[in-house]
Amino acid sequence: MATMDQCMTALEGILGDLAANPAAEGLDRSLSCRITDLHEVVMGRLSSGAVRDLHVLPHGPDVPKADIRLTMSSDDLVALTSGQMSFGPAWASGRVKLEAGLRDLLRLRKLL
Repeated sequence: MATMDQCMTALEGILGDLAANPAAEGLDRSLSCRITDLHEVVMGRLSSGAVRDLHVLPHGPDVPKADIRLTMSSDDLVALTSGQMSFGPAWASGRVKLEAGLRDLLRLRKLL
């Protein structure tokens, strides 16, 4: 199991690359990543070509629903950033879950 520090580093890398992509220009959306084995949720905001305000909350009913939501284990998150696992196959197998509105999903498929 990866640590929360490793997960934050991995998320900053993935989300930073996503935000810097020209296809993300103009997006202003809230983001969350639920890390299932650590029972925590990382919240943030994708806007102006950057990811801002990343912070950790304990998983529970009080966590606000973000516009774009990822769910995965800590090890899968680290594997995505290290290149050991690709997003497409991980999503297709159910190891990574992505939830968003239809418009956001269509835009995100260009980015992932």
